[in-house]
Amino acid sequence: MNAFLKRVLILLSIIALGLLLYSVFVENIFEKRLSPKDTVKFELNDLRLKVFYNRPYKKERDIFGALVPFNKVWRTGANEATTFQTNETLDIDGMILPVGKYTLWTVPKDSSWTVMFNSKEYEWGVDSEMKPMWDPNYDVINVEVPVQKLESVVEQFTIAFDNSTDKLFLTMAWDDVKIAVPLK
Repeated sequence: MNAFLKRVLILLSIIALGLLLYSVFVENIFEKRLSPKDTVKFELNDLRLKVFYNRPYKKERDIFGALVPFNKVWRTGANEATTFQTNETLDIDGMILPVGKYTLWTVPKDSSWTVMFNSKEYEWGVDSEMKPMWDPNYDVINVEVPVQKLESVVEQFTIAFDNSTDKLFLTMAWDDVKIAVPLK
């Protein structure tokens, strides 16, 4: 066997071993995730917004007030902390959010939610005791938004940008609940 072919086989073996070790010790890349990762982007003129989050399913469970308790900080999704990124300064309900990347935390309540944009980056959404890793000392903006009850059930937690009325909103929907955070 020539030297080139040996080097290619060695390189491919190293790559295969690396993928196997990553899958075993970090994240199983061969298994479907229970709460898949998703990225939502919004672009208009020079404005670029991006949200990275994990999307849990309802699976016939009671969600708000049960799986996601009322009046407690929620990581806003599953697994890794949800992130929100903007390349321009935003006005959120009269408060200024500077350019940057933030983690997004919420406190669901029966008739409203508190949405927090936090400047600290967290690798994961909860600690080993399943408590949110959120540190309120890094909150840049806290905004209270009303809950909208939906007529149909949203099976999988969904974050989106809504610009359908010439006003921009960051929306979150799951089960029979939707909230909309106004962005300017």
